[in-house]
Amino acid sequence: MIYRLDRFGRGGHHRPFNEAGFPGVRIMETNEHYDRQHQDLREENGRIYGDVLSGVDFKYAAKLTALNAVSLASMALAPAPPGNVSIEGMVSPDTTLLWDKVKGAKSYRVYWRLTTESQWQWYRDAGNVKQFTLKNVVIDNYIFGVASVNKDGIESPVVFPGPIGAFW
Repeated sequence: MIYRLDRFGRGGHHRPFNEAGFPGVRIMETNEHYDRQHQDLREENGRIYGDVLSGVDFKYAAKLTALNAVSLASMALAPAPPGNVSIEGMVSPDTTLLWDKVKGAKSYRVYWRLTTESQWQWYRDAGNVKQFTLKNVVIDNYIFGVASVNKDGIESPVVFPGPIGAFW
């Protein structure tokens, strides 16, 4: 994950969606070829710059397009994220997450990770409930979230408990 809206010195195609209030993500190749990309067609000192058809790997582009289409379709088929996610567990060995059910969700999944980690480390399937208690998982040591899951196992983005920046 890159927690920055745009690349340095240029925008991202997702920014207009974010500015209009819609979720947007940037799908990109991380290893750009700067002689070809973002260049005007020209030749300097025997070096050719700019995007040209002979530089396209069509087999790779087809595979990448298929992967992007499947990934985006999966996101579009997911149920809405759970609403009003909250958390309880101060001065307790257990942590309880609570949420509002959403249309299209057949179950919910509770995630947690150490506060120093950027990706979810553990999860538990909670079933079709509005709350779930993680026994012997101390609220102070982890970051928590909840996702909605549809009948096919496709899940929503994970929602963190409480309003952004809240302290419990």
